[in-house]
Amino acid sequence: MILDISQKILSKNDIKANELRKIYKKDNVFVLNFMSSPGSGKTTLLESMAEFREFKFCVIEGDLETNRDAQRLSKRRIPAYQITTGDACHLEASMIEKAYLELKDKNELRDYLIIENVGNLVCPASYDLGANLKVVLLSTPEGDDKVLKYPSMFLCADIIVITKSDIASFFNFNIENVKNDLSKINPKAKLFILNNKDKVAIKSFIEYIKECKTSKE
Repeated sequence: MILDISQKILSKNDIKANELRKIYKKDNVFVLNFMSSPGSGKTTLLESMAEFREFKFCVIEGDLETNRDAQRLSKRRIPAYQITTGDACHLEASMIEKAYLELKDKNELRDYLIIENVGNLVCPASYDLGANLKVVLLSTPEGDDKVLKYPSMFLCADIIVITKSDIASFFNFNIENVKNDLSKINPKAKLFILNNKDKVAIKSFIEYIKECKTSKE
């Protein structure tokens, strides 16, 4: 007999994720799971989103070590709970449950909860956190070939965000290549092309999230 440990771990995680989904719904909190490579601009995007004061959100931060990202967000008056995973390359539903309850106990839950997952283009795709939307960020310095190189991540995405679009030309990043690859594996994913200076595009991204929340209420 071969015991597949990974499947048992994922099954346990899925049970917890389903429990979280019910809790989110009961509390009327719309949850997004942000996933990407390290340095793609997840925290910077959150800081930019915080400038739109009518969009009320809190954050659960995932990093191997330090609470630097949570500190950055706290300076923007965004409630943020830091999870340090040590050697784990992803967040799991049980970790989110603890952080969520902590935010709730402190009365720091908002209309939206954004989970900033550990920077990794592989492992986080396999772990359901009960989120309403999975958002995958791809920065232009990483190259335009990542969609087909890391298909599991882009297959699971509801929204794909290309970040640092203002410097795409410096890295020979061709957005059309990304669009073409997405059409092959995940044509239903919504694509946004952002950079930190383009407030109009960021607002459009926020408005789409709001529409998704409204459609699921």
